[in-house]
Amino acid sequence: MQNRSASGVAYGPWLVGLGAALWGTESAWRIPLNQLFDAKVIVFWEHVLILIMFLPLLLTRLGEVRKIRARTWGYLLFSGFAGSAVGTVFFTLALKYGNPTVVNVILNIQPVISTLGAFLLFNDRLGRRFFLYAGIAIIAGVFVSVEHPGLIGVSFERAGLNLGTGYALICALFWGLSTVAGRGVMIGMSLRLASSLRIVVGLICMTVILLAYGKLNGAALWPAAAQAHAAEAIVWLILLASVSGGIPLLIYFQGLRLTRASTAGYFEMMQTLAAVCITWGFFHAGLHLHQVVAAVVLITAVAMVHHVQQRNESIKIA
Repeated sequence: MQNRSASGVAYGPWLVGLGAALWGTESAWRIPLNQLFDAKVIVFWEHVLILIMFLPLLLTRLGEVRKIRARTWGYLLFSGFAGSAVGTVFFTLALKYGNPTVVNVILNIQPVISTLGAFLLFNDRLGRRFFLYAGIAIIAGVFVSVEHPGLIGVSFERAGLNLGTGYALICALFWGLSTVAGRGVMIGMSLRLASSLRIVVGLICMTVILLAYGKLNGAALWPAAAQAHAAEAIVWLILLASVSGGIPLLIYFQGLRLTRASTAGYFEMMQTLAAVCITWGFFHAGLHLHQVVAAVVLITAVAMVHHVQQRNESIKIA
């Protein structure tokens, strides 16, 4: 039994990384879809298609719903709201209004947020040098965000800070906290039910959001731009919902079941690696030299946070 548990711990984080890497491919579909739909509408259609895919999983597990504890429901509702719905909306907006490569690099800050969240909710211990490396990561993230750091004293706008940067930071906050909540969900229910219900919660949230913004109508859900490129829109939405949505969600949750919340966030950095390859390679969204250096420092600092956390866990086990 111990060997089985150790094996799960060994490959669990890599499943989180694989799921995150597949999530990273979403920029390939989300960026062109931004030209056809409002950001909130994209996320709505994404949830509709994923729920259709997950219906068989949901229907076979409905009997487990009555066994879910109130605490687990709380984690699920927050995970679906913060991660599946709102966080994804802000990510879509960030890609629309900012440099997509910068946006994806900034998201590396989310493991720091998930580690703090795990400390507060699950009493995961923080390594002695956590705040040192976390601080370096945050400072590096600022320099990644700024195209012209010498102009910060003149104005944030001229320095290159824009709406995309702000949306990316908000997204990192929601996704980081969602990682912690997702771990809480996996403790209290099965993989299939957790994955399906997260999408249900996300879809309910997106429906309410569209109603609030007056976009739950035919003209907004399928605007003229989408009608003019109907085939491309359908293909991109299906790829977004499957390759970059439903499939990685199942892989991710299976990995999260076997991974501490404070560790999972660092393997989610695979999402950034995949996304940067796409945004830089296919959409030519490059970085200035100082941004490349800052990105390397950011990734290194986050890796060091992971290292000190792992050492902390080893000491605790010993």
